[in-house]
Amino acid sequence: MAAPAPNSAKEKLRIDKYLWAIRLFKTRSLSAEACDKGKVKLQGSSVKASKTVNVGDEYEVKTEAKKWIIKVTGLLHNRVAYTESLNFYIDLTPAEELDITKFQPSSFHTGKRLSKVGRPTKRGRRDLDGFMED
Repeated sequence: MAAPAPNSAKEKLRIDKYLWAIRLFKTRSLSAEACDKGKVKLQGSSVKASKTVNVGDEYEVKTEAKKWIIKVTGLLHNRVAYTESLNFYIDLTPAEELDITKFQPSSFHTGKRLSKVGRPTKRGRRDLDGFMED
């Protein structure tokens, strides 16, 4: 019997799947959408979602939170924990791009209120009613 041929499909990796696997995007469809909108660039030119990723490539990626410049150090086919995904790319983003004022907490995007901000709790409401009656 002949030995099984190496899986050549595992050697090729699409850019949208790679960006999703290293956790720059929450879903693969968001990653593909960013590619379609020109927010992912290789050497200054936009790439399609089907572009094959190679080790050593440098990509400019714009997400909601920040602009990334990453260098591919390894191919990651499946989504893994954040700490493990750090081994598959190098963040080359310059310090001036890391503007903290642009970053919004996740509660801003989800529409959820922060705890203890806004409407009073039941206890707070009782205290207010007692204060207003006196």
